[in-house]
Amino acid sequence: MELWRNEMNEEIYRINQVIPTTNADENENTEAIQQWIRSVIGRLDHYKTQHKELLNDATTLLELALWKAKMDEKEEDSLGEVKAKKIKLDMQSERSERRITSGANIVIKNVLPYLELK
Repeated sequence: MELWRNEMNEEIYRINQVIPTTNADENENTEAIQQWIRSVIGRLDHYKTQHKELLNDATTLLELALWKAKMDEKEEDSLGEVKAKKIKLDMQSERSERRITSGANIVIKNVLPYLELK
C-alpha cells in the first residue's frame, strides 16, 4: 500500500511539473491534463485489481485459520472423552463438517465490509 501511495504522489508531482512547462496554449494544457487523468485512472484500476487479489488471499487465509482452530478445538474435546468402543470416523466427512461449523462464513461476512474498497 505504501508503494501505491508513493506512485500516486509521484503522479501528482508529475502533473504539477508538466502544467507550468506547457505553453499558454489551452489545447496543449488540456491534452496534457487528459493524458495525466488517463494515466491516473489506469493506475487506480491496477491498484483495485491488486487489492481484490490481496483480499481474496486474505479471505482464504482467514477461512483456513478458522477451520484449523475449529479442528484443534474438536481434537482437544475428543481427547478428554473416554470412548467405550472405538469408532472409525470417515476423516473426509469429519473435516467437511468441521469446516462448515467453523463459523468462517459468519466471520468473513462481518470482516469483509471493513476491507473492501468502496
